[in-house]
Amino acid sequence: MEFSGTVSIDGTTTEEVWLALSDPVMIKQALPGCQFLVECEDEDPDFDALAASAPEEDPPTLPEASAEDIAERAFEEGGHYAALMEISVGSVSPSFETVVTIEEREFPRMHAAGEGSASSSSFEMSSGMELAESEDGVDVEWWAEADVFGRVAQMGQRVINPVANRVVGRFFDQVEKQLQDVSTDSESSGGLRSRVSSLF
Repeated sequence: MEFSGTVSIDGTTTEEVWLALSDPVMIKQALPGCQFLVECEDEDPDFDALAASAPEEDPPTLPEASAEDIAERAFEEGGHYAALMEISVGSVSPSFETVVTIEEREFPRMHAAGEGSASSSSFEMSSGMELAESEDGVDVEWWAEADVFGRVAQMGQRVINPVANRVVGRFFDQVEKQLQDVSTDSESSGGLRSRVSSLF
């Protein structure tokens, strides 16, 4: 399955969007059904231990969090990140233990690949994004490829595609809302914009 699209965010800068989309906390909050998203040392982590150690409350994201704090916890090229994702597909709601590796992260492009497994299903995915300045702000050009196996795959693309489109749609709706909040904060105060710009 292949997906792609462009999300346009008005009144913001590529640096602000890059910082927001580099924040594991914001990505976790934007992903439907994501229970946690944390950095791990390798590609075979102990998910029970990670779940037990995950914070009960997320730290603040932009615009409340400082640009420096987000830069400190941002995705790193070559880093591995574990997530527990619960996704409803037809009559089942598997919880996928997922590990994603950031294969490329160089402003303004990021590329990640990963795989996830549940009791009777699994998937492999690759995704990427590139930021481009637009007349009114920033365009986020994104793409994703995914292969699904097992019980979920047996349901067929007529069931899977609407679910995948819903997950992608909700994710970018939430991302856009978050970035609009960043844009509004930047317009009301030059402080955030100057702090973000100083990191680049």
